[in-house]
Amino acid sequence: MFDMDWETLIWIGIGFGGQALFMMRFVIQWWSSEKAKMVVIPVSFWYFSLAGGIVLTIYAIHRKDPVFIFGQALSLVIYVRNLHLHYKGKGRVAAS
Repeated sequence: MFDMDWETLIWIGIGFGGQALFMMRFVIQWWSSEKAKMVVIPVSFWYFSLAGGIVLTIYAIHRKDPVFIFGQALSLVIYVRNLHLHYKGKGRVAAS
């Protein structure tokens, strides 16, 4: 691993960064639920999902992995749709 060139290391950093963004959505959801003493999905969950999904899709495209690309890119549609529903007023009940 230590004999990798800088470009490879940067791409690995991008991949881990996307994974960290994606993981943060669960941390935020857990924290919000603990505070509310009930299951809550805050709007920031969808923003972290979208940001992590975009970064991971870019990483998957760079890796030329069609399974990874398909899985991440398809999920982006869901994250955008949930944000759209939130701002239309449908998702405001569960948001904090």
